[in-house]
Amino acid sequence: MTRAARHHRLLAGAAALLVTLAAASPGWTIRPDEIMADPKLEVRARAVGSELRCLVCQNESIDDSDADLAHDLRMLVRQRILAGDSDAQVKAYIVARYGDYVLLKPPLKPETYLLWFGPAIMVVIAGGAAAAFFRRKQLTAEPTPLSADQDRRLAMLMGDVPSDPKEP
Repeated sequence: MTRAARHHRLLAGAAALLVTLAAASPGWTIRPDEIMADPKLEVRARAVGSELRCLVCQNESIDDSDADLAHDLRMLVRQRILAGDSDAQVKAYIVARYGDYVLLKPPLKPETYLLWFGPAIMVVIAGGAAAAFFRRKQLTAEPTPLSADQDRRLAMLMGDVPSDPKEP
């Protein structure tokens, strides 16, 4: 391998590594204008933001999402923290506006029972349906074999055996 080819492979590998690191690292979605001047408050804001669901992405926290709504929620979290709210008050403020769905770990209460127990209920229903299917399959009776007379008559009808002149 020539020196130039090794150099190109090294550059391509470095570029691939940088792209992978940029895509995989959290926090790249936080915009510079969102970062608070006080590092302690910024740590609190990120801790609260990591517990809130992006309502657009639905599978990411607002800190991991680059959706506009996630940006708005991050700014709202920072505003509430600057206003002197505790972390619990900030979450309660956002939950009051968006509901428990905005929490990545919703509380266990009657309104969220389906969310918490729904998957287990679906597994039980699927297991019951599978058991009923296999039980019904086992209960179906095997067909009774034909008698010798029925077998002979079928063979005659199919033309496999010459007809018997005595048969009606």
